[in-house]
Amino acid sequence: MAMKATAVAHPIQGLIKYHGLADPILRLPFHDSISVCTAPLTTRTTIEFGDGSRDQATIDGRDVTARDMERIRSVIDAIRATASLRTPFRMASVNDFPSNIGLGASASGFAALAMAAASAAGLHLNPEEISRFARRGAGSAARSVTGGFSKWKMGLTDEDSYATQLAGEDLQIGMVAAVVPAFKQTEDAHREALTSPFFHARLAEMPRLIAEMELAIRKRDIGSICGLAERDTLMLHGITMTGTGEMVLWQPDTLRVILAVRRLREQGIPAFFSIDTGATVYVNTFPDHADPVRRAIEELGLETMSCTVGGPARLVDEPLF
Repeated sequence: MAMKATAVAHPIQGLIKYHGLADPILRLPFHDSISVCTAPLTTRTTIEFGDGSRDQATIDGRDVTARDMERIRSVIDAIRATASLRTPFRMASVNDFPSNIGLGASASGFAALAMAAASAAGLHLNPEEISRFARRGAGSAARSVTGGFSKWKMGLTDEDSYATQLAGEDLQIGMVAAVVPAFKQTEDAHREALTSPFFHARLAEMPRLIAEMELAIRKRDIGSICGLAERDTLMLHGITMTGTGEMVLWQPDTLRVILAVRRLREQGIPAFFSIDTGATVYVNTFPDHADPVRRAIEELGLETMSCTVGGPARLVDEPLF
């Protein structure tokens, strides 16, 4: 009998970002990391076991690449093994926002996949347990499962590398995404990270940065949350740019946004930039300053997306097939 489920998840903005993988197969990072889910952006994924003679998957209506299927199976095979399933799957996934430009589509994609697949396979798991499966497809997906402000614990094994929520949707910050289209490959950046002479210097800073961000979230100190994310952005991209491949992922519009954010601060508006692996910029601020920040970015001629803090991945009743 076919088993089917659908889930929705929000992408994430990295606040204290992870960079580099200690174990590329299990996707175990070198340090803890913290992110925030970005609503209303979503990925919706439907999966069905027992339908068809082979594994099938589409993203936004297109058949997935061989590499994408490999990553999808890394999640599904672990779930099939846990549920003692050997049946093929059919999967369809759609994003309501652009992917591969630094908005965290892989996080929401694999979070929705893990949530739906666990349910379709008949597994009754809590979000932290599901985050371990999602992590195998994309590290950031672990935090997309648990939602809100979440911490991904690095762990040393598959069992102890998972995400846990630090604060939910009751803690809100204003987030304006300045969309800067530029295709990037996050996995390349993770491989490059270890070749930077500054990688271990950042690694040494991580315990302090993580502790400061956790404290800021616990105290609901929005200014410190935004400021720490900006600081970590500069450290992360400094490593990316100084690896052997000298990956400069920023575009001219990225720098225009950074300079505009600094001008806003000079004018007394609390705005801070945050950039994941890519060229798109999140401008973080207090909720009541989000509108003037958005207008300032749009005056640069850039497309913007206004986001709020989103919740955990969840099952829904509207399947894609």
